[in-house]
Amino acid sequence: MTPVYLLSTVLMIGYAAVFTLLAQMRSSFGFDETAVGALAAVAFFAGFIAQVGLSRYADAGYGRQMLQIGTLTAILGSVWMVFADSLWAWLLARMLLGFGAGCVRPCLRRLAFVRDPARAGETLGRLAAWEMVGFLIGPVLASVLFAGFGIRAPFIAVTVLLVLIVPFVFRVDVPGSDNPLPRVMSTLLKRPAMQSCIGVGIAFYMAVGVFDAIWAVFMADLGASQMFIGVTMSLFTLPMILVAPWGGRLATRRHVLNLITVTMSLAMLAMLCYGVLSSPWWMIAPLLIHALADAVGMPATQYAVGYASGENALAAGQGLFGAIGLVVAALASIGSGFVYQHWGVEVLWFGSVAVMVLAIGFAQWRGRGQPWQSADLVGENT
Repeated sequence: MTPVYLLSTVLMIGYAAVFTLLAQMRSSFGFDETAVGALAAVAFFAGFIAQVGLSRYADAGYGRQMLQIGTLTAILGSVWMVFADSLWAWLLARMLLGFGAGCVRPCLRRLAFVRDPARAGETLGRLAAWEMVGFLIGPVLASVLFAGFGIRAPFIAVTVLLVLIVPFVFRVDVPGSDNPLPRVMSTLLKRPAMQSCIGVGIAFYMAVGVFDAIWAVFMADLGASQMFIGVTMSLFTLPMILVAPWGGRLATRRHVLNLITVTMSLAMLAMLCYGVLSSPWWMIAPLLIHALADAVGMPATQYAVGYASGENALAAGQGLFGAIGLVVAALASIGSGFVYQHWGVEVLWFGSVAVMVLAIGFAQWRGRGQPWQSADLVGENT
């Protein structure tokens, strides 16, 4: 699994580098807040296209080819960022990076399930932890390289890292299913368990979209330096690295939907605090609560999606869940930039939490009666 973990880490470094430098892009290239939101959103839309259109092929035995295509596309996107000097060029580069990640992630999550089904939750947690290693390194790396060499340097570094791991990634195989599910997307959408997971995904990715598009700008407007912004983003990832594998194991032993509901409730409480606190230093406490909640909730949610999908649609289920989540994140990114610009931070954070409450309520309604607590959820729903 080492090449898989490394690929996840480097892709997240690239994602975090863009995210961390959004405020600098605003000043360097003359983008307004709505354009900044679009830059965050376009990668989500590209990931949606890749996951809906291609994830099923990993279940059909083409996971290795998808990993290769995704990695090469991500490299092309990171190279483009080195030379981008207009909004349209940045949007295209972000699309390529998002499409590459959208090809890769369903394959990696299928591999986490089929490699050792009894430890799927823990493996998903480790995969999430390695992604967060990238999110830990990315903001600090981007901030240091920006301070020393300018806004292009972080993307040169991402390109070099991706190229270095290509020989290892290209040897990874992702076993397909002997009996792939026909009409997979429509079949999955009819399952109450998957509908419940989608409700969870709407809540989770609503927070992701708002957070990614606004955090750097929000903190800068509160007076935080670029280095402080980078440190807070790295601080957010520390609990994920340390706690996510344990969170994945916990998901296999508890009523996973109720566990997710608790973690999402804590995340929403933290977001309400963002709307009322006025000092960057005071933001650290709710930020850590939010991080701990996501550290448990992320692998638990991916495990629940595996239950809802079954072995013959593991990648398709993860792709469907991720794709819908990415659309939600994209819309949230675009909308949050507009809301922040015109109505302010209180409306942004409080309105986001209201949407999340409705989504979690829907998830509980559609998930009622499902056997969410089991030692082998995937096997029961195959």
